[in-house]
Amino acid sequence: MSHARAVGIDLARARTIVDRAIGHARGNDFPPMTVAVLDAARRLVAFAGEDGSSLPRERIARGKAHGALNMGVGSRSLAARAAAHPAFINSVVARADSDRVPAAGGVLVRDDDNNVIGAVGVSGSLPDDDEACAIHGITAAGLRADPGAADPT
Repeated sequence: MSHARAVGIDLARARTIVDRAIGHARGNDFPPMTVAVLDAARRLVAFAGEDGSSLPRERIARGKAHGALNMGVGSRSLAARAAAHPAFINSVVARADSDRVPAAGGVLVRDDDNNVIGAVGVSGSLPDDDEACAIHGITAAGLRADPGAADPT
């Protein structure tokens, strides 16, 4: 009996994303980082919080990844939308029981056919640094990173 290979973020790739994202942070002397990797069904596949990461970082990292998946755009786009339309984004975040964080650092993960197969959320430094760590980890795992656009239109 043959089993079809599931397309998505498997544990090996998710671990690569986490390790390389944290490696990028260490190479750039960023503060302690927290990284969450979710599959397209929003299930946590891999997670790591460095020693010294503050307690809220887990919720923030997961919130960035959840927001990207739930809204279908990287959190850089959510941040731009929040700046352009704060009432709308605030109502979306409130309605979602704060499981969406509209700040850069939540990056969609796409396969070679442009399908969303998951998202990575990183928290610990400035949003641009968080996003750079996520992108570094995703590309190191051989996947495509989609951080979203800074233009809300």
